[in-house]
This record gives sequence, structure tokens and C-alpha cells, in this order.
Amino acid sequence: MGEGNSEALRVDFDGQIRLEFHGARVTSDAGLLAYRELDESLGLTAEVKELGIDDPRTGQNTRHTVTAMMRQSVYSRLAGYEDTNDAERLCVDPVMRRIVGGRATGKTAASTSQVGRFETHVLTESDNLAKLMDLSGRWIDQVRRRKRMPKVILDMDSSVSPTHGEQEGTAYNGHFECTCYHPLFCFNQFGDLERALLREGQVHSADDWRSVLEPVIARYRQTKKRYFRGDAAFAKPQLYEFVEAEGYRYAIRLPANDVLYDEIDYLLSRPVGRPPKKPIVYFTCFKYRAATWTKPRRVVAKIEWHRGELYPRVGFIVTNLTWWAGDVVKFYNQRGTAEQWIKEGKYALKWTRLSCCRFVANQVRLQLFALAYNLANFLRRLALPKGVRHWCLTTLREKLIKIGAKIVRHARYVTFQMAEVAIPRKLFREILRRIERLRLIEPRPEPG
Repeated sequence: MGEGNSEALRVDFDGQIRLEFHGARVTSDAGLLAYRELDESLGLTAEVKELGIDDPRTGQNTRHTVTAMMRQSVYSRLAGYEDTNDAERLCVDPVMRRIVGGRATGKTAASTSQVGRFETHVLTESDNLAKLMDLSGRWIDQVRRRKRMPKVILDMDSSVSPTHGEQEGTAYNGHFECTCYHPLFCFNQFGDLERALLREGQVHSADDWRSVLEPVIARYRQTKKRYFRGDAAFAKPQLYEFVEAEGYRYAIRLPANDVLYDEIDYLLSRPVGRPPKKPIVYFTCFKYRAATWTKPRRVVAKIEWHRGELYPRVGFIVTNLTWWAGDVVKFYNQRGTAEQWIKEGKYALKWTRLSCCRFVANQVRLQLFALAYNLANFLRRLALPKGVRHWCLTTLREKLIKIGAKIVRHARYVTFQMAEVAIPRKLFREILRRIERLRLIEPRPEPG
């Protein structure tokens, strides 16, 4: 089972070196065990069984449960194996087999064909896909049951996922200047991905905003302080009215027009004298009502005069916040962290690798990437000591997940003899202790 059958390889520079490959006795992903411990403490993949995903498989195809298959799909992406073809090697990996559990512990995890059927046939059924899309929110609710969340800040943004060939739903997007998909994401202030939706490439950035935002808002109706931020693509009166009706405070970038410029005309004259090195910044606010709006709303304006620039930089924000204009701008600017989280998903987990021909299969792949991202972010913000909490997900994968280990089996125990290079024993022990504290916290009633 994964053992090397051929003779050892040799290298010329040192005749004493022999290279042997033992896939079932050595692993390069021992750090995944910490994520599995967090998963168990929070009851994350256990939610899969409660969702009741329909399993049409019969006979020999049901060797692994839906929960086991889901674990393999999520954890393989977390470790950087984004293709189902990687299951051919991962199915004998000792760490993956322990993470998947069940039959995989004593034999092998799911093969490439089994994982492929699960992701492209089982999960693509409409009812199963709807449950899969809700799973990220259910995972976040499990965290909320143990970590109090007195306020929520939702950031919505779209991104690009380049496509190749004749993939279903692909289209040219003039903004991104490529053929692509155009996914939509909603994050909270901690970087957790509340919900994701894959869309065709040619759609507007705010298309289908309601189908993403509405289920998220429904889960936070018991939270007292609620906020929403979005860029100019989401400057839509229907969205304003929706979040206002739900009791949200919001700050949304407003596209400039002549009427808005007329309101701040007195601040558009160049300041007298030699310009300083630091920008000269003005804030103001006023009431404004566009033709499509049902009522006037507060608009905050920021005007920046930079040295060496002929015209000022001007930005407008529509808001129902009553704060000082400068604080509203500062609050809005923090939505830039959502773009950073999207980049982490792209580079650390490669969630733009949506290579299936069918659109619905790529929708499933995006949801699985979203689950892997959330699991990685949970460990970063809940279990990492303060000294390493600033690590990005790429660093965590390269240093924490990619720990080499040798497996030694005894009658009662399986020992993972882990390399101590980037992650010393003291740090790994502290991570496990923090996870144990989470397990000891009595879960609150389910939110909402």
C-alpha cells in the first residue's frame, strides 16, 4: 500500500545516499493533524451528517461515507492538492487516512475516481449543492457558539477566476480583460467567508447580491451591532433599502457625478501657498437624493490635495452612519481587508482553479475551496499564539501543514515522528492547547 517496490535511487555526489519512497510510512503534511483537531473541537465536518446530503451511491461505491469524502475533498485543498487527480497518491498518505477516518484508517482513502464522482455527481445535485453552499455559514455559527460576537461587519466584493477553453458559463469580461468566471464573496470582519457564489463571466459585479447577502443577514438578526460595506458596484437603491430594513449601518462607495461635485465645489480650489509634503485632506457631508432613490441620504466626501498633482482626489460614500465624516471614511477604507482575503484564497488555496467543463461542477469546487479557506482562517485566529497570528495562509501551509513525519506503528498507538524545523514542538503544543480550550467551552444555543 504505497510502498516502493523498486530498488533505491542513487545520487552521484555522495555514494552513501540511497533514496527510497514509502508513501504509507512517510508524510509531508503532518501539520494537517492540528486542523483536524480544531475540526473535531468545533464539530465542523460533523455538520455534514446533520445537513443530510443525499447519497445516490450504492454497493461498492459507498465504501466511504459522505462525511469522509467531504473531509478528503476539503483537507486535500487545504494542503495544496486542488485536483482530484492528486487523490491517487493521497489515498495512501498516512495523515490523510487518519483525517478521513472510518475505513480509510485501516485501508486507503478514496481514489481519484471516487473523489471525482463525489464532487461532480453527488454534490452537483441541486439539493446537495444548496446544502453545500450553506455549510460555510454553519461552520461560522459553530465558532460563534464558542466565541462571543457582539457585532458583525459584512464586506461584499467580487473577483475574477480566469477560464480556459470551452468551459460552460465562461465569458469575456471587459473590466478584467479576460475570459473568466466572476465569483461573488461575502466576508465578516474576522476574514471568515460567510458565503460565495460562482457566476458567469460577463455579469455585473453586483449581480445576484441578494442571493448571497440575504442568507447571511438572516443568520445575524440576533446580533445587536450590524454593519455593511461595499464598493461603488454595490451603490444600488435596492441594496440600500434592504440593509436599512434589516437595521444595518452601512458605508458604500458612491460613483461621482456633476451634482455631487457641485455640493463640494468650495473645496475644489487649490489651497494657497506652497504645497506641503503631506496631503491636504478635507472631509464634508451633505444630504443627497438621486433620481432613483425614494428618500435623501447622507453622503460623505473626502477631498485630498497631493503635492505634484494638478487635481484633487475625490471620493464619495453614501451612509446612514451618524459619525464624523472622517471616521466614516476610515471605517469604509477598512473594507480593503476583504480584497486581501480574496488574494489569500487565490494564492494560498488556488480557489481560482476551476477547471471542470460543467458550470455546476465548478460551483461545487468553489464551495469546497471556501470550506478549506474557512478552516485555515479558523485555526489562524482561534489557535495561533500571538507571536505568529500575523502569518498569512501561504506561510501557514508552508510551515505548519508541510511538516514531514515518519510513521511508527505499535500495537495500541500510531506515532508520527515529526520534523522540528519551522514549527518547534513548543509552538505545536501551544496550538493544541488553545484548541483544547475551545473544546472545553460550553457551546451557546445556536445563533438565531
